[in-house]
Amino acid sequence: MNIRIHYAFLPHTDAEAALGFYRDALGFEVRNDVGYDGLRWLTVGPPGQPETSIVLHPPATDPGITDAERQTILELIAKGSYAALTLASDDVDALFERLVERGADVVQEPIDQPYGVRDCAFRDPAGNLLRINQAA
Repeated sequence: MNIRIHYAFLPHTDAEAALGFYRDALGFEVRNDVGYDGLRWLTVGPPGQPETSIVLHPPATDPGITDAERQTILELIAKGSYAALTLASDDVDALFERLVERGADVVQEPIDQPYGVRDCAFRDPAGNLLRINQAA
């Protein structure tokens, strides 16, 4: 038996801005784009890795969430405290430059970490923290 990560979920607050970041800046493929009741779910993933995808979803759409809870979730997303994801690249410096050229929100420039990786960090348009690692 083996277990793989198939989908990871991150909230988005603007589908077009999310596409601009994940598709246009990161170079991910759009695998699904579904609208329902005025909301939009996007599934994206790295080319050549069809088994691994990120679902970008409208936040706080569960019918059991109160308006106050919805507002709290949106505030946490906006400040970057709600969701995070770590990606890997074989050239973190080149990817960093590409994302900077495309106007991504830099949190941390590439540095060598004491635990053996070189990494950098960005926020996506919704505020989700994305770290990008490169093995040393």
